[in-house]
Amino acid sequence: MTPLEPPAGQQVFAQAITPAPGDFDENGHVNNVVYVRWIQDIATAHWRSRTPDEAQRAWAWVLLRHEIDYRRPLLPGETAQARTWVGAHKGPRFIRYVRIDGPDGEVCAQAASEWCLIDAATRRPTRVPAWMVEQFK
Repeated sequence: MTPLEPPAGQQVFAQAITPAPGDFDENGHVNNVVYVRWIQDIATAHWRSRTPDEAQRAWAWVLLRHEIDYRRPLLPGETAQARTWVGAHKGPRFIRYVRIDGPDGEVCAQAASEWCLIDAATRRPTRVPAWMVEQFK
């Protein structure tokens, strides 16, 4: 996969990530399971930063699929920059992209994930409302 970049004008959410000592595997770089956690964490932080509390209580997201490319190890002492943005949506589903870069700007990992919006009370899939699509564009 070529390095992911958000389309021009796309709203992007970013945060720095500093790996903890326990995030490193026996090869001396951040474990792939940690990247999965970071991908979920930044998606959740983005959702919470852009969505009113009432809507956060009414809806939730469940993950359907991750596709992750690991390109460069993140090493001890390095801080990563994570960026996320949303892509296409259909019905209750949204594609979300995450790119995690090392301090040199090189891609450490990138992901395309498919998420499904559910009604928090019924736990059933629900169509993504138009206002929500606009909120994340």
